[in-house]
Amino acid sequence: MKIDLQAVEDAAMTLYIRALKMLPPDVKAGLDRLTRTETAATAQSVLATMVTNIQVAEATDNLLCQDTGIPIYNLLIGSNVQVDGHALKQAIRRGCERATREHPLRSSVVHPLTRKNNHTSCGIEVPVIHIDFSPTPDLLDIEMIPKGSGSENNSFLKMAIPAEGIDAIKTFVIDCVLAAGGKTCPPTIVGVGLGGTSNLSVALAKRAATRELGSRCSDPEGARLEEALSAAVNQLGVGPQGLGGDSTAFAVQIELASTHITMNPIAVNMQCHSARRARATFTPAGVTYGY
Repeated sequence: MKIDLQAVEDAAMTLYIRALKMLPPDVKAGLDRLTRTETAATAQSVLATMVTNIQVAEATDNLLCQDTGIPIYNLLIGSNVQVDGHALKQAIRRGCERATREHPLRSSVVHPLTRKNNHTSCGIEVPVIHIDFSPTPDLLDIEMIPKGSGSENNSFLKMAIPAEGIDAIKTFVIDCVLAAGGKTCPPTIVGVGLGGTSNLSVALAKRAATRELGSRCSDPEGARLEEALSAAVNQLGVGPQGLGGDSTAFAVQIELASTHITMNPIAVNMQCHSARRARATFTPAGVTYGY
């Protein structure tokens, strides 16, 4: 399957706009679930306001949140796919720029020292583009995630040692949720990355935070820890927007990797209640959009 780079550019533009305006169904279902189980009156009111915001945004073709975030594109390339890798990344960048200029969207991307904003949502190494590969033939999958600063600012890393055991993981995750408080616009998805190296654990935490709600860690020990931490976090009383209640997080989600015998990295990355993402899938039959 040969990839049409113009189609990729168009998809990159469309995905950014779709992600900012349309919340995935699993996140909407998560809000419904929390609304049914929340016991605090203030928290119930905050959750109702969040649901109304989603409905109004979609009904008026408007943004779910004014923070257009750092644009992240995750690409999965199947076997028998013909594409120039560099040209593919350039097409993604052009699409990201077009979304910002043609829609228009607020550009949230600036130079880290001068703070200059080129009003393209692009800059040095941005959009962030990750490329991985799949054995599935004739497939190109593009996932777009606009990662807002409220959630991204609450990122944490601890280089634990094996002697500290699983208790260190639990304590660190809970401490991170308490430190974030209402700054992450809870209810959140708490992504936890375990193992690997320092940079890999952080990448795993972000992958976990942006995973579909209701999915489970593929490792059985990781899945059990997800369940235990999800229950623990929602007993902290942080609640929606940090105003108290039972609904601090939709879930704690974990991704893990093997690591060195003398270390155990732990990373936490959070996603706010507006857990936005969009997906385009290229096959020989054409392009389809989803989440």
